[in-house]
Amino acid sequence: MSNKISIWRKGFRKLIRYSDELIEEIRSSNDIVDVISQYVILKRSGRNFFGLCPFHKEKSPSFSVSPDKQIFHCFGCGVGGNVIHFVSKIENINFKETLELLANRANIALPTLDTSYQDNKKAMLKSKVYEINEIAAKFYHETLYKPTSKEAQEYIKKRRLDNRTLKSFLIGYSGTFDELSRLLKEKGYTDEEILASSLGIKAENGRIIDRFRRRLMIPIQDATGRFIAFGGRVLDDSKPKYINSPENIVYSKGRNLFGLNIAKKGDTKKIIIVEGYMDAISLYQRGITNVVASLGTALTENQGRLLRKNSEQIIIGYDADGAGQAATLRGLEILQNMGCDIRVLQIYGAKDPDEFIIKYGPERFQKCVDSAISLVEFKVKILKQNLNLENVNDKIKFLNEVAKILAKVDNNIEKEIYIDKISEEYKISKEAIYGEVNKLIYTKTNDQKILQRNPVKAYIKNEKSEKVDESIIKREKMVIYILVNYPEESYNAIKNTITPEDIKSELDKKIIEKIYEKYESNSTSDILDQFEEEEVINYLSGIMADDFGITDINKCIEDLLNTYNKEKLVNKRNEIIKKLENNNTSEETAKLEQELNEIILKLAKVK
Repeated sequence: MSNKISIWRKGFRKLIRYSDELIEEIRSSNDIVDVISQYVILKRSGRNFFGLCPFHKEKSPSFSVSPDKQIFHCFGCGVGGNVIHFVSKIENINFKETLELLANRANIALPTLDTSYQDNKKAMLKSKVYEINEIAAKFYHETLYKPTSKEAQEYIKKRRLDNRTLKSFLIGYSGTFDELSRLLKEKGYTDEEILASSLGIKAENGRIIDRFRRRLMIPIQDATGRFIAFGGRVLDDSKPKYINSPENIVYSKGRNLFGLNIAKKGDTKKIIIVEGYMDAISLYQRGITNVVASLGTALTENQGRLLRKNSEQIIIGYDADGAGQAATLRGLEILQNMGCDIRVLQIYGAKDPDEFIIKYGPERFQKCVDSAISLVEFKVKILKQNLNLENVNDKIKFLNEVAKILAKVDNNIEKEIYIDKISEEYKISKEAIYGEVNKLIYTKTNDQKILQRNPVKAYIKNEKSEKVDESIIKREKMVIYILVNYPEESYNAIKNTITPEDIKSELDKKIIEKIYEKYESNSTSDILDQFEEEEVINYLSGIMADDFGITDINKCIEDLLNTYNKEKLVNKRNEIIKKLENNNTSEETAKLEQELNEIILKLAKVK
């Protein structure tokens, strides 16, 4: 980011209290793959996307975009950063203009001098609603275990939900009238705040009563674990079966996925997305933890971005009925357009994943997951259901529609495999299929021009770090990488062992100091936004884009800390030995020798 941008940024914030939270909201609302795809043709390779760098001329793609880290980095010219840095650079616009463009793209209103007071008031209200939701979730959960909640407890037994599952999802039970509202008022929350949370509603007499009454309560959390809404399930045959929180100041159902905060704790290379809360909860109960639920049957682009950001492969496990299949097709189209690796779960003998896993068990369900079919196979299957292939006209229609499906497959090897399979299964010659497919294929090269700009000089080392040994530079980069990507596992341990003074490279020291400041202040802003110099941003994005071959993060942290501890002890030992060479008094010598013996003992214990 240029100096003129940073100067403007500081001045603008002084005028209108431009918060880090708002910048983070704008950044997180603009998925980096979606934004960069408007300028660069990207293709998925593993977890990342690659394309030709728009900032220097190249023939082989070295421009990488990471959906899970939300960064870009070119391994050719060294340029990198987050979505704000990319747009600022590609459009050659300043920080203000970049935020306006991205805020407008995400339908986020930027504050002005006239609106800053209202924006602060809104931010305070949002904070209160998050607090209220968390209090409510814990209150409902505690109520579930009370003697007055027999109805809910019987339902829990019937669904065979154990205590681990109940506590993982904080499942609860709502009271009969205004128990929650009274509790919230006792804690000092106002009617406005309770109504804003949607947990309270105003009765005809003006009194605030609970929205949810005598229902099994399922809290909804966002990807970071904040409580944002609730689903309430009836415990008898009355209607409606579910009452859900309406959209409000903290909740937008199209921007969240139920259970993602829990699924992220395990392996999410594959994520299964199901329709309902109970599908997700039932699968989790039986050991399938990589599962989330859409909050409504229509998958949105924002939910698609969440899935792509957190997983390599997405398996759609919607219900087997007509509505479920229609929802599956809509979801597949959205995910396909985002470049996701998608599969469709095929289950038989049950109407939904919940019923299937209860009926047949987790092992059989896992086999269905492992044999989930591709988008092309699913579309062909649905197409076949609506046609009679014994009829000549239907068979011609089938071939034409299959050709349209195959024409969208970019990978030639994948396309050939599908054509071979369809040719053999439906007794249609490969030549006929290829003929129809080739009619429909067209190149998009002219429609999606890659912007070529002047090359950006890569930043590698500053003057002082050139004298530092390469192995030490690599070690310091690993410290930065671990702090950025594994803060919960590493921050306290690393900060207590590695001080900025232990860092040899001035640039690495500067970055680590900023990381420590960010975590100490509980800042929500992106680490890349802590820096203004373009060279530093490029350098840091290069570290973040690497993976350092880490397979066991806890072992890696332990080894790193041992290295630094040993190095400090060796330096101290050498310092004492040097002092012992001087002419010391017998008392000074004895003291130094005692210190030396203690250090030697400590060194012997270091692995």
